[in-house]
Amino acid sequence: MQDVITIGKRLVPLEQIVLVEPFDPASNPEFKPERDFKARVVLLNRDTVLAEFTPPDFAEPHGFRMLGEDNIAVNPALAFRVETFTPTETFKPEKPYLTRLKWRDPDGNDQSKLLLTKPESVIAVIRRGGAESAPVRKGLAQRPSRSRPPRRSSRKLESVRI
Repeated sequence: MQDVITIGKRLVPLEQIVLVEPFDPASNPEFKPERDFKARVVLLNRDTVLAEFTPPDFAEPHGFRMLGEDNIAVNPALAFRVETFTPTETFKPEKPYLTRLKWRDPDGNDQSKLLLTKPESVIAVIRRGGAESAPVRKGLAQRPSRSRPPRRSSRKLESVRI
């Protein structure tokens, strides 16, 4: 089955994976895993699964798209919303985040991930599959004109009483 991957003992459908991000064991010094985990696989409901592959190693064979500045592989099959991020008085992260990537979980709740990548670049990569530096196309795409056969005149059907 190509649409299900095995991570450790767990079978995970690809459509349930939102993104794959680097795992930093130093972020939780009390956690001493037996294996060399290199990534966190984030699922639609925000559950995570630790994995021994890196985000780029996962992205290419599974068709995910890489956000190079964040080193995150995102699932292009999901409907993401992209917002600019501005710190508030009550929430000032240490990193200079620029973008909030949002999606809905199976219960309809909003979930999100803050990113260092510019919003325009996130859209270029996720929606179009282009490089982060790809220019955003302006204007609407022109639909080619098609010649159609003339319409037949419609006739009104009358009801007949017998």
